[in-house]
Amino acid sequence: MKDYVYILTNFTKTVLYIGFSGSLQERVLQHKSGEVDGFTKKYNATTLIYYEEFDDVNEAKAREKAMKKWKRAWKEELINKVNPEWEEIIIV
Repeated sequence: MKDYVYILTNFTKTVLYIGFSGSLQERVLQHKSGEVDGFTKKYNATTLIYYEEFDDVNEAKAREKAMKKWKRAWKEELINKVNPEWEEIIIV
């Protein structure tokens, strides 16, 4: 079973949200449908622009925790390496 750390943004790309899930597709759909109260719902952060896959849940959780402490510029640099246009990633 895989675990994921992911980054969502809003339409104007002004906010970044970092999350963790064992089911990336399901979790992104929950954010899109507004099921998840809190930051993503308040700021409409529903566009998946980055994710990492892990085989070890503890590694994934540690990565999420570390990334949440990063400066925005570091997050942007990470995203830009794999998705420079910040296009929505569709998980199938």
